[in-house]
Amino acid sequence: MRFLSLILLSFLTGSIDLAAKEKPNVLMISIDDLNDWTGFLGGHPQVKTPHMDKLASSGRLFTNAHCAVPVCSSSRVSVMSGLAATTHGSYEIGPSYQSIPALKDVVTIQRHFKNQGYYTLSGGKVLHHGFGGPVASDIDRSLIKGHSGPKPKQPLNLPQGWSRAWDWGHHPLTDADAHDMKLAHNAAEALQEDFDKPFFMSVGFYRPHVPLLVPPKWFELYDEESIVLAPSPKSDLDDVPKNFQTINDYAVAPTHADVLASNSDRKLTHAYLASISFVDACVGIVMDALKDSKYADNTIVVLWSDHGFHMGEKQHWAKRTLWEESTKVPLLVYGPGIAPGKACVEPASLIDIYPTLVDLCGVETPHKLDGISLLPQLQNPLTERKQPAIISSYYGNHAVRTRDWRLISYEDGAGELYDHKNDPDEYKNLINDPKYKAIRDELAQYLPKQAAAEVKEVSERNKGKRSDKGKKSQKSKRKSKAAS
Repeated sequence: MRFLSLILLSFLTGSIDLAAKEKPNVLMISIDDLNDWTGFLGGHPQVKTPHMDKLASSGRLFTNAHCAVPVCSSSRVSVMSGLAATTHGSYEIGPSYQSIPALKDVVTIQRHFKNQGYYTLSGGKVLHHGFGGPVASDIDRSLIKGHSGPKPKQPLNLPQGWSRAWDWGHHPLTDADAHDMKLAHNAAEALQEDFDKPFFMSVGFYRPHVPLLVPPKWFELYDEESIVLAPSPKSDLDDVPKNFQTINDYAVAPTHADVLASNSDRKLTHAYLASISFVDACVGIVMDALKDSKYADNTIVVLWSDHGFHMGEKQHWAKRTLWEESTKVPLLVYGPGIAPGKACVEPASLIDIYPTLVDLCGVETPHKLDGISLLPQLQNPLTERKQPAIISSYYGNHAVRTRDWRLISYEDGAGELYDHKNDPDEYKNLINDPKYKAIRDELAQYLPKQAAAEVKEVSERNKGKRSDKGKKSQKSKRKSKAAS
């Protein structure tokens, strides 16, 4: 109780007692490809996420949080380094943390806390490529091998011509055989151990990443025929540039036309909802174990998803765009001194996690961080934040998200502007309306002035713009690898 009192006092005075001998533990829970389809964010009216809802109501929820890059590897590199894509140069799927030159001397958040006396545990999909090579020693103990578990030998429901990464169905048949569930139980068991130093535990759940494979009991939670589908009016793309409208031509995801032609929209939505409820149960296992442990009153929990996910909105599936569906993520923080209550609507970025945990745990700042600590909003959710969230997708394309506005700026000079107070679905592009020139110019000031060069020699997007023969070759290679 003495430590809890110190933390509470530090929150009231606006600082953390760096001299406190007992440091709080950290439990980081990351979820792959989860958009705002949770009960606590209200993204889908039928979704069932009781465990995450309970966690959100117990701590501080950030309802306007966004990724740094809307794709797995780059987003996770940004979180673990505390740096934006415009600093490290990874704007799309591909480079591992250890292969990015700009990160050669930049320690991961796990390594930094280890250097500060923490015991580090990690399991599942935390870094996209795992902790290998130069960053292997950042983790003291692995909680599980791999991050997704075995897939069925043959596709279950895959439409002809689709990448196998977009299969869905009942697999495995029981929770006991599901990889994420095994990870949850391993983490729960670890939380019952006696550690002789504070711990930093990273638990990375793979679902609801495609392929959408979970045991049948989770599909049974939803009646497929009565499921509400995401709105996708045909006119939605009439007033936007062509920049990201053909993104599926060079990505693994099916096009919206493919989904509709195969009558898969309802089935995919069913599988996505089932996968979300499944991973919610995994979160519940870990949180129940924490609350039953000796660390219940001295552990900071941060839960986040690496990026959003289109489920047909704007006639898109998957991620990679600069629209709300692709960039918005769940983000919540729970722990000693963080009073439950009103959610924070100020903009937040996933790169804010690093500096926030540094502040909450009273450890040193390891290097220059691009993110900004969320400590003021943890103290008072009404505290204004002037810095917007900045999102980058493919070199030269950026979005600026404030409390009420989104500005998108494309490499070729095209753009989009949305008023989220009156148009939360981003249906009306105001970029060319002279009435909003002042807003547009104000937001444009936050666009990156200098951006690190892309680490790839040839970008994924440019590969997709090659000849038909080149496209076919690249598509074949991607399919053979299957999205991880």
